[in-house]
Amino acid sequence: MTQTADTATPRPDSSGPPGPAPARTTWQRMRVWGIAHAVDDLYQGLVPATVPYFVLDRHYGYVAASGLTLAATLGSSVPQPFIGLAVDRMRLGWLAGVGVAIAGISLGLSGLVPSYAAVWCLIMLSGLGIAMFHPAAGKSAREDAGDSAAAMSVFAAGGSVGFFLAPVLATPALIAWGVGATALFIPPAVLTGYVLLRRRRRHAVPASAAARAGKDRWGPFAALTCLEVVRSVAFFGVNTFIELYWIRHLHASRGLAGAALTVFLAGGVGGTLLGGRIADRIGMVRTVQLGGALALPMLAGLVLTPGSIAPLLFAVLTGVCLNLPFAVLVKLGQDYLPTRPGTAAGVTLGLGVSIGGLLSPVLGLIADAHGPRGALTALLVVPPVALALGLLLPEPSRTA
Repeated sequence: MTQTADTATPRPDSSGPPGPAPARTTWQRMRVWGIAHAVDDLYQGLVPATVPYFVLDRHYGYVAASGLTLAATLGSSVPQPFIGLAVDRMRLGWLAGVGVAIAGISLGLSGLVPSYAAVWCLIMLSGLGIAMFHPAAGKSAREDAGDSAAAMSVFAAGGSVGFFLAPVLATPALIAWGVGATALFIPPAVLTGYVLLRRRRRHAVPASAAARAGKDRWGPFAALTCLEVVRSVAFFGVNTFIELYWIRHLHASRGLAGAALTVFLAGGVGGTLLGGRIADRIGMVRTVQLGGALALPMLAGLVLTPGSIAPLLFAVLTGVCLNLPFAVLVKLGQDYLPTRPGTAAGVTLGLGVSIGGLLSPVLGLIADAHGPRGALTALLVVPPVALALGLLLPEPSRTA
């Protein structure tokens, strides 16, 4: 009865009419996880937003500044698969709440400590908190989402929203108060951690849901991981160079360049949500393949369309198409590893995404030689590779 009550839709004190309980909307089922993911990835997005202000306020050199980015990336990416393994073997659902709290508190304190070594360690600790959150939250969110890709897309889109909001919220505060303004972002992490821990205590742990039947298929999962890495290379590449492309190649204002980045990230949020709904109708693998097929003409339109206004449309559509498979890949990875949902979430949400950022310096070398347009043009090879990898993926029903 405990497990049945955990998955039923009415609240414990409800006294509705007999018969099936009224179904909750996707947002009602997943809003806690979507918001928590947004708060967690807010701190991932705050690192690149705050690094320039460490340079300005603390007079760090470029090498020191890049070291802070490296600290965040190492802390958030490398541990995630190992944390995922631990989450699958032990009951560590509390890691989601503790992880987001550590991520926010550490990032918030980084702007208050005086020494570079302390800043570096706090930012790496913040990355570790992010790494703690993703596998545990991804496993629990999947239990609440069931087999709905649209529901899982709410969780995945939360991360995109958090990354999108980071510079929007941080820049005005950093301009007004300097790097010490990072302390303003501690309360959301503490509150979110409290809500997640309280929610976990209130709801029984669905042990049967965690132990899903099925055979782990490492071959398809390896192909999926490669596809996630390739997709993230394109996303990080566009995210890094789109503003410079507008300023240096299209000779647009900084305001318009910022608008290009904004609409690209907004398109990514929309694409994540849209991908889940499409997957529920045409299948997850077809949705992944559709994203790869559509990304090429949209990215080409971004690079080839003249003017500084018309390419904004392709900036939006590129964000949509690159993120169309994002939530689907998270769910699909858990379907390929049904007995290891935490490991799958750690790889698809953490390692696969972060490695794309680590490969950005290669695009930087291309940009040094051929400008930001050259870097964006080099990304045209990514969608065909993603599509080819997508053709290797079987539908989950064939992996049982």
